[in-house]
Parts: sequence; structure tokens; C-alpha cells
Amino acid sequence: MTISEENYIKVIYHLSLVSPTGVNTNAIAGMLNTKASSVTEMLKKLSDKSLLIYQKYQGVNLTESGLLSAKMIVRKHRLWEVFLVEKLNFSWDEVHEIAEELEHIKSEKLINKLDEFLDFPAFDPHGDPIPDENGAVKKVEKLLLSEAKINQDYQCVGVKDTSVAFLQYLDKQQISLGSKMKILSKEDFDASQTIELGKKTLVISNKIAENIFIKLK
Repeated sequence: MTISEENYIKVIYHLSLVSPTGVNTNAIAGMLNTKASSVTEMLKKLSDKSLLIYQKYQGVNLTESGLLSAKMIVRKHRLWEVFLVEKLNFSWDEVHEIAEELEHIKSEKLINKLDEFLDFPAFDPHGDPIPDENGAVKKVEKLLLSEAKINQDYQCVGVKDTSVAFLQYLDKQQISLGSKMKILSKEDFDASQTIELGKKTLVISNKIAENIFIKLK
């Protein structure tokens, strides 16, 4: 596949996680910041390569080979993110764009060696699961902080928004993977929350809470 084709496959995979019955072409266009006509043209090419099933007005679904290809791209991306953070001391808000370039390296042997070198990590620096060499993805029971109950102990296990601005905000508030937190109260007016974070209390907006994944401690 070309780099462009790999980007399409990866985006369709991510969208399929929230739209399992079929991915809308407009959603693909929005994610890739391109025209719907360009998306249609690419989908036909990928369909000819048996990577997806595309029927006009019925959405897009990856074939078995397309799904595995997408998972391998995601695998490379997330392993490189782990490498950049753990071995080169990048911060978690710096690694996404670099990994976007590194994910297109073709050598399967290199990626498997990288996986071994990193001691087979199950999750990337943002808490997202890393597919193994067979495409298996570890499932984690998690919920959004906005859905959490008051006075229960939770632990941060990931983020929904991986933008630089959001990750830098979390850094300022000293929220990271593994951070322990408890919701002390919620406001009826705007759903903002007062949370206990370590030894301090913090008021966060509902928008922030909707982008932090947690699990029961």
C-alpha cells in the first residue's frame, strides 16, 4: 500500500470502532480533511485490492485482510510512541506526529524487534492498546470520567483526546496515566466536577471529563 492508502485504512479502522455497522464516507473525508469525491475514488482502489467492502450509500467495512493491515499500522504507530517516550524522553504530547511518519516503515522484522526491545508493551503512552503481531488487541474495562460516580476511587487509564493542547493541559494539572482520583461533587448546571487528585482538589469542566478514561481502582 501507498502511504495515502495506509492512512485511509487506519482512519476507517478507528471510525469502525464507533460505527461497527459501516463507516460513512463523509466521516472519512472529515478525518482526512479531504473531499468526499476523493474518498470515493480511494475507496474504489482499496476495494479492488480486497481491503474493504464499499457499496455506495451503505458505508464501508474492512475485509479480514484490511482489518489486519490496519491493526499492523496502528501497532507500529503505538510502538513507536512508546519508544519515543520511554527511550528518547519525548513527552506524550510530542510523539503523535513523529509516529505518524514512522508507522509507514515496512519492515515487519524491525517492528517485532522493537516490540521485544520494549518488553512487549500492551499500551501506548496515551493508554491505547497495542495490537500484537497477530492483530490481537487487549480489551480494558474503562469509562469516561464524566460517567463516574461520586466518592469512588478511580485511576486514569487513557485519554480520548490526544491533541497537543489537551495533553499539555493534563500535564499542567499533573494528570497522567495511573493518576488516582475521586469525584467529590458534580454541578447540575454545567456538569463540572470537583475531584480529589492526590493531595489536592481540582475543578474540571465536563469537556475535560469527557476526554479522560478511568477505571475503578
